[in-house]
Amino acid sequence: QVQLVESGGGLVQAGGSLRLSCAASGSIFHISDMGWYRQVPGKQRELVAIITRGGSSNYADYVKGRFFISADNAKNTVYLQMNSLKSEDTAVYFCNVALYDRYFSLKDYWGQGTQVTVSS
Repeated sequence: QVQLVESGGGLVQAGGSLRLSCAASGSIFHISDMGWYRQVPGKQRELVAIITRGGSSNYADYVKGRFFISADNAKNTVYLQMNSLKSEDTAVYFCNVALYDRYFSLKDYWGQGTQVTVSS
């Protein structure tokens, strides 16, 4: 079993910053990539940013230049630094980890989600 523990969400004023963290633990053999998604009620979950084990990253266009993803591979932890937050960034943010278990099976895990609310 793999557990993902997220932290760092909350309420912030527009223009402010927040940092999300997600730590993975459990039966992990090798992490392929880690990412952040977000979802608002009535809409599909969408990719915010993703980072590979090697450090390559990709961002959704609407967060480029404002959000920055990083990872501490030794700690199996991924971070999302969110700057210049806008009201439209309000959503539940989910951590996602794609990893190989000890049987070399690629599996996908999700965090419980953390609420980010940006007040205008």
